[in-house]
Amino acid sequence: MVKLLVFLGNPGKVYARTRHNVGWMVAEHRHPQARWSEKFHGLVSSDNSTKLLKPSTYMNESGRSVRACMDFYGYAIDEILVVHDDLELPFGTLRLQKGGGLGGHNGLKSIRAHIQSDQFFRLRIGIGRPQHGSVASFVLERFTPDEEISLPLVIDLAEKMLTDAYSSLPVTNTLV
Repeated sequence: MVKLLVFLGNPGKVYARTRHNVGWMVAEHRHPQARWSEKFHGLVSSDNSTKLLKPSTYMNESGRSVRACMDFYGYAIDEILVVHDDLELPFGTLRLQKGGGLGGHNGLKSIRAHIQSDQFFRLRIGIGRPQHGSVASFVLERFTPDEEISLPLVIDLAEKMLTDAYSSLPVTNTLV
């Protein structure tokens, strides 16, 4: 059973609507009335028996926040589900899985380094790959106007997959 939902993103208004912050966008949509408190190098809230965590470190230090929360509550690795952007999936494709490659995602690498495992559940939200230019710049850019139109549907699908996650893993859905 998932006891800790981790939503990855970067702090600060400049990153608020960027591709790398799609995890935080899901948290804000799914839990609009959540009361977030600062703890564990992040923002923490609750949804019934599930803890919610938005690490407020930058992406490449997300693992510090996850580890601190895990240690405090005594969560096991298989009780964690991380919601994050994924370059390896086309925009609008979502995949719920346990473990797997990290695809160069610095937030996931940090979590793996701090919890000493990659066998946590993940909701991968496809943001696509840049056709040219650097990946680092691409993930910190806003979505294209066409993607912005579809983004609410992608976030709705992510919310539905999280709701369904408690009964069926792994799952893949494509919206666009």
